Amino acid sequence: MTELSLNILDAAQNSIAANAALIEITVSESESDNLLCVTIRDNGRGMDEKLLKSVADPFVTTRTTRKVGLGIPFFKMAAELTGGKFEIKSRPGKGTVIKADFVLDHIDRPPLGTMRETLLALIKCNPDTDFVYNREINEKSFRFDTREVRAEIPGISLAEPEVLEFISEYLDNEKEILN
Repeated sequence: MTELSLNILDAAQNSIAANAALIEITVSESESDNLLCVTIRDNGRGMDEKLLKSVADPFVTTRTTRKVGLGIPFFKMAAELTGGKFEIKSRPGKGTVIKADFVLDHIDRPPLGTMRETLLALIKCNPDTDFVYNREINEKSFRFDTREVRAEIPGISLAEPEVLEFISEYLDNEKEILN
C-alpha cells in the first residue's frame, strides 16, 4: 500500500470484522529515536495461537470472499523494509494489538497519508464502533475519542452529516496542535 493510513484502515477493518467495539489507533513519531510507531489495539474476539502464527502469511485469511489476505503481510513488509519491526499479539476474547515500527528517515518508509480521511471513513461506515486516535510528534500530542463526541450528542448517530462535519473540523486541529 502506498500510504500507512491505508494499512491502518485495513487493520481497523479487520478489528471491526472481529466485532471490536473499541479500536485505538496511535501514531507516534520521535525524531530523536528516528522512529515512527503505529499501534492498533482492539477489544475484538482475538485470535487463537494457530491463526496468530499464520496471520502474516498472504495465503491465509478468515474471509470467505477471497483466498488471500494481503493487509497484514504488506504492513509487516513495509515496516521491515525500513529496518523496523512488526509485532502482533492476540488472545481469544481479549482482542488484538498490532505494532509496526518504521525507521523514520528511511528512504523506503511510506508516507503516513491522510489520517483525517481514514478516520472519517471508519466512523462514517461504522458509526456504532468507538475509535480513539492518538497522534504524537516528539513532545506534542493530539487525541480524538468518539466516546467523548457521543457523550455530547446522545442518541445521534456519528454518521449524521453535521456530526461528521464537526469531527472533520476537529481533526483539522491536529496540524495546528502538532506544529
